[in-house]
Amino acid sequence: MQKRFLLLGSLFFLGITFGTAQWTQKKGTGYYKLGAWFLEADQHYTDKGLLDPNATRGIFVTSLYGRHGITDKITLVGYIPFTSVYQNEQTFTSGNPGQPGEVVNSIGDIDLAVEVQILKRPKWVLATSLTLGIPSGNNSGGSDGSYQTGDGEFNQILKVLAGTSFKIAKHSFYAKGSVGVNNRSNGFSDEIRLGLETGSQVFKNKFLLLVRLNTIQSFYNGSLSAENSNGSIFANNVEVTNLGGEINYFLTKKWSASFGYSIPLSGKNIYKAPALAGGIAYKL
Repeated sequence: MQKRFLLLGSLFFLGITFGTAQWTQKKGTGYYKLGAWFLEADQHYTDKGLLDPNATRGIFVTSLYGRHGITDKITLVGYIPFTSVYQNEQTFTSGNPGQPGEVVNSIGDIDLAVEVQILKRPKWVLATSLTLGIPSGNNSGGSDGSYQTGDGEFNQILKVLAGTSFKIAKHSFYAKGSVGVNNRSNGFSDEIRLGLETGSQVFKNKFLLLVRLNTIQSFYNGSLSAENSNGSIFANNVEVTNLGGEINYFLTKKWSASFGYSIPLSGKNIYKAPALAGGIAYKL
């Protein structure tokens, strides 16, 4: 049960990576990305925030992400992941039988969102967003039910997003922040989600360098517990504070390539391992 829900926690964390606040799109414009995300972990944070070892598990996600402006103030957002969860064959030097490897491939939980611009000033933008988490993934995959590509619950995330631009020594930067509440179902605890991001274009605007800091904190108001046959404390109350960076290279005015690296600074009920991400994006 424990490794089953550690995996879920990592998938929640993946949602943070693709859910960072952005400027709302202008009418008829868009941003579309084919992305990949990878994590392999042999240790995890316990429910007390301590580190414990676990059998090495890997997660590889290929995703489609898109944003399209239907008006100058309303943007539709979609995220569709295709997830592979695996564990290699385990061998033991003691002579005991090993554990065969296993892999599960399926679609993950889909996110659909709408962002609405509330206020726009020359250097400030304020918006709000509503994200619907569709339980389209497999929440009981594999021989023991622990190879999950989704959590099996419908959730709604309401966020307030703010962005600004500024200069330091005549060099332009941007900064974004978000505060959100994740209303979860099926006995899972609700969550608060906070995000910060800053970045700047360099080398004649051919590269965009950015840094992100995100956190998920639980309200501890769910009904799932270790004694509940439908879950455990490892399914619930997932927490993580994550630091990451990303490099975007503009191939043309429309196309760009990106590479990202992130690592959890602290957590509960989630794998402790760095994650790698990359992708190709098109701007309409």
